[in-house]
Amino acid sequence: MSGARDQPPAPGQADEIAAAETGARNPSGWVGRLLFWVAIAWSLFQLWIASPFPFTFNFLILGDTQARPIHLAFALFLAYLAFPGLLHLSRAIPVYTLAWGIGGIGLLLYSVTLILDGNEQWIIFVVMGVLSLLIAQMARRPMRLNRIPGIDWILAVVAAASAAYLVIFFRDLAARPGAPTLFDLVTAGAGLVLLLEAARRTLGPALTIIALIFLIYTFGGPYVPDIISHRGASFQRAMSQQWLSSEGVFGIALGVSTSFVFLFVLFGSLLARAGAGNYFIKVSFALLGHLRGGPAKAAVVSSGLTGLVSGSSIANVVTTGTFTIPLMKRVGYTPEKAGSFEVAASVNGQIMPPIMGAAAFLIAEYVGIAYTEVIRAAFVPAIATYISLFYIVHIEAMKANISGLPRARIRPVTARLLRAAAGITGVVILANAVYYTVGWTKEAFGSIATFVLAIALAIVYVLLIAWRSRYPDLEPDDPNDTNITLPDAIEVARTGFHFLLPLIVLVWCLMVEHLSPGLSAFWATIPLIVIILTQDVLTGIFRGDHGVGRHFARGVWNLGAGLRNGAMNMIGVAIATATAGIIVGTVALTGVGLVMTEVVELLSGGNLILMLILTAVLCLVLGMGLPTTANYIVVATLMAPVIVQLSSSIGLAVPLIAAHLFVFYFGLMADVTPPVGLASFAASAISGASPIATGLQAFRYEIRTGILPFIFVFNNQLLLIGVTNVFHGAAVIIAAIIAMLVFVAVTQNWFVTRSRIWETAILLLACFTLLRPGFWMDMIEPSHSSLPPAELRRVVEAAPADTRIRLAFEGLDLGGNQVSKVVVLDLGSEGPAEKRLRAAGLGVAFLGEDVQVTDVTFGSEAARYGIDFGMDISMVLVENPDRLPKELLFLPALALIGLIFVIQRRRATAEPSVPPATT
Repeated sequence: MSGARDQPPAPGQADEIAAAETGARNPSGWVGRLLFWVAIAWSLFQLWIASPFPFTFNFLILGDTQARPIHLAFALFLAYLAFPGLLHLSRAIPVYTLAWGIGGIGLLLYSVTLILDGNEQWIIFVVMGVLSLLIAQMARRPMRLNRIPGIDWILAVVAAASAAYLVIFFRDLAARPGAPTLFDLVTAGAGLVLLLEAARRTLGPALTIIALIFLIYTFGGPYVPDIISHRGASFQRAMSQQWLSSEGVFGIALGVSTSFVFLFVLFGSLLARAGAGNYFIKVSFALLGHLRGGPAKAAVVSSGLTGLVSGSSIANVVTTGTFTIPLMKRVGYTPEKAGSFEVAASVNGQIMPPIMGAAAFLIAEYVGIAYTEVIRAAFVPAIATYISLFYIVHIEAMKANISGLPRARIRPVTARLLRAAAGITGVVILANAVYYTVGWTKEAFGSIATFVLAIALAIVYVLLIAWRSRYPDLEPDDPNDTNITLPDAIEVARTGFHFLLPLIVLVWCLMVEHLSPGLSAFWATIPLIVIILTQDVLTGIFRGDHGVGRHFARGVWNLGAGLRNGAMNMIGVAIATATAGIIVGTVALTGVGLVMTEVVELLSGGNLILMLILTAVLCLVLGMGLPTTANYIVVATLMAPVIVQLSSSIGLAVPLIAAHLFVFYFGLMADVTPPVGLASFAASAISGASPIATGLQAFRYEIRTGILPFIFVFNNQLLLIGVTNVFHGAAVIIAAIIAMLVFVAVTQNWFVTRSRIWETAILLLACFTLLRPGFWMDMIEPSHSSLPPAELRRVVEAAPADTRIRLAFEGLDLGGNQVSKVVVLDLGSEGPAEKRLRAAGLGVAFLGEDVQVTDVTFGSEAARYGIDFGMDISMVLVENPDRLPKELLFLPALALIGLIFVIQRRRATAEPSVPPATT
C-alpha cells in the first residue's frame, strides 16, 4: 500500500477524539498539582467508602444520600478545570454562544417580571441567568490547554458547592422533604445549569440536548400534542424531584457510579499503569499473530481483554487500536477494515462480563437481581459474539489471502499441541487447587483465615516476580516497524503471570464469596496497589540491582498516576449518570414512559416483531453520542418498559433481564453507527480512513450482534434462563456459537469458499434453527399447557428452588383500562406458596377457584411487569411434560451445515487459489 492512506494520522488526532474520556487541559505549576491531588483525593475517598474500614474504625460512615453528592462534587469540580469550554464545539461556537446568551437574558427578563409581581423567587432566575451568561462568555475566549481562565474557576466552585450542598445541609433537607426553601431552589437551579454544561464539555452535546428536551417537556407538558401531554410541573416541584431528592440527578444511576463503577474503572486504570495492558496485547499477538490474519485476530482478543475492565468503547479503540490498526494495515487489510475490526472488538468489549461498560451494575439495580445473575445471563451472547468476530477476521483474511506474521521460533506441531494441553491441564489443576485450598484454609484457621490467605498470596507473588526477573522486561512494539517477528508465547507469558493475581481475587470475591461488586473491586485493588509499589523493587533485588529507592519512588509515582488516571476517567461517567438522572426524574414526574409504550404500540399495530424493530431503532437514535453508562440509562428508562409491557400484553413473557439486555445492545450499536458513531471516528483517526466508511463497515460486521437480542427475547435459554443442568447448558452454548459462526458465513457470503445463493439459504435456515429451535417445535406441540388458578398453590410449592413460574393476569390497571398479560416471576427458595410469591413482590388471596392480587411490593419484579392490586390470575402456565426436547432439532441443523461444508470443501479444492491481495 502506498499514498496518503498509508500515512499515520496527524499527531494527537486520536487523542483529541479520546479527550472526552479524560480531559484535554494539562496545566503546569500549582494548578497542575492541584488537579493531580484533587483527582487522587477522589480516588482515595471512593476506596474508603467501598472498604469495611469506616465501620471498623467508626469514622466517616456515609450513606448513599451523602456519598452521591460528594461523588458528583468531585466530578463537577474536575470537569470544569480539566475540560476546556470550547471542547466538542468546533464550528458551532456562534450557535452555542447565542443559545446560552439568549437563555441567560431570557432568565433575567423573567426574573424582572417576578420582581414586579413581588415574587421572591426572582433570585433563582437571576443566579441561573448570570451563570448562563458566564458560560456564553466562556465560548468567546480562545481555548488554552495550559491555563484555566477565571470563569472556569468560578463555575467549578459553584458547581461543586451546588452538589456538596446536599451533604452540608443534609439534616435540614431531610427535615423538610418536598418543601424547599428559596436557597434550596437557588442551589438546585444553579446545579442543573452547571451540570448540563459539564455534560456538554465532557460528553459532547448529545446528552445535554436530550436532557434539555426532557426539562422543557417537564414544564411545557400542557402545550405539547395531546398524545404526549401532561399537566406540567412547577419549578419548585421539578427542582425537588431533580436535585433535592434521590429521584433525579442523585438517583440510582449516580448511586451505581458511586458505589461500583468508580472502583472498577480505578481497577482498570491501575492495572494498565502496572503494565498489564501492554502484557495482554503482547500475549495476544504472541499466541495468535502467526495465524492467517493474525494481527486482526490478536486485536480482537486484546480488545476483549481490555474490555473486561474498561468502561468505554472509545477508550478501548484508542488504547489497543494505536498498536493494532497500523499493524493490520501492514499485513494487507484496508484502512477501513482495520479500523472496523478494532471498532467491532472494542464495542463488543462493552457487552463482555464482568464489567459490560459499567452497565452490569446498572442492570442489576434496574432489574432488581443479583449482579452474578447479570453476568450469567450476559455470558453466552458475549462469548458467541467474540468468537464470531474472530471468524469474520478469518474470512476476510481468506478473501484477501492475508497470512500471519513470522515467528521467532517454530516448534513442531506435536510440541505445540503438548504445550497447549499442558497449559489447559495446568489451569484446570490450578483452579481446583485454589478452590479447595482456600476452602480448607477457611475451615482450618477460622477467623484468621483471611490473614493466612493474604500471606500465601504474597508468597506466590514473590515467587512469580522471582521467576519473571530471570527474563527481560517486555518493551512496547512499534507497529510501524518494517521488521516485526513474533516472540515465543511462553517467553512473553511468564513475564506477567503476577498480573493475574488481582483478577483472580476479583473473580473469587464476586463469584465464590458473593461479595458486593464494590467490595470485591476494593479487595482486588489492594494486591494491585502492592504490585505497582513493589514489582520493580523486587525485580531489581532479584536481578542484583541495588537501586531500591529509585524503583520504589517510580512505583509510588505510578500509583499516584494510576489513582489520578482512574479519577479522570471517571469524570465523564459520573457526569453522564447524573445527567441521565434528569431523564429518569422526568419520566417519574410526568409519566412519559407510558406514553412511549402507547406510541410504539400505535406505530407497530400490535405486531411484536415490528415493535421490537421500532424499539431497536429508537435505541439507536437515543444512544447516538452517549457513553455506555448514560446510553443504557436512557434506553432502559424509556424503552425497556415498552418491551415488557407490550410483549406481556400479547402473551409473550419476556424476562426483565432479556428486555434490558435488548435495549442495552442496541444502545451500544450507536457507538458504531454513522453518522455519530464515536468509536468509528476514533478508529478512523488512527487508520486514516473515512469515518463514515469505517462506521458502515463496522456496522456490517456488527449485524451479528444485532440479531442476538431478537433471538434471546424469544429463546431465553441463550441467557441461561431455564437451563436445567450442565449438559443442557453446554448444548445451548455450543449451538449458539455454531449458529453465530454460520450467520457470519451468511453475511460474508463465504463459508469454506464463496457461497452460492441456495447454500446461503440453507445455512441461514440452519442458523435460525440452532438459535431458536422452539419456533419449529411449537408448530408440532405447544411448549406450555394451562392450569386453572386454583392449581397455583400446588404448582408453586412443587417448583424447585430458584425457578420461574409463568402466570397470566387479567384486570384493570391504574389507569382504569382492562388489560391481560403473561409474565414470568422468579420464585426464589423453596417454601410455602405465599412466601415464594411474596419473594417476587406478589401478594395473593386464594378465593375458592379464583386467585386475586392483594398487594404488589413497590419496586419488585411484579411491579416492574405492571401487575396492579385487584388483578386476577387467570391461568397458571406450566411446561408441557410430554413435549420432545426442542434441542433435538439441533441434529438436522448440524447435518445441513455439515452437508454444505462437504460441498464447499470439494469445490474449494477444485477451484484455483485466491490471488494474493495487491498492496
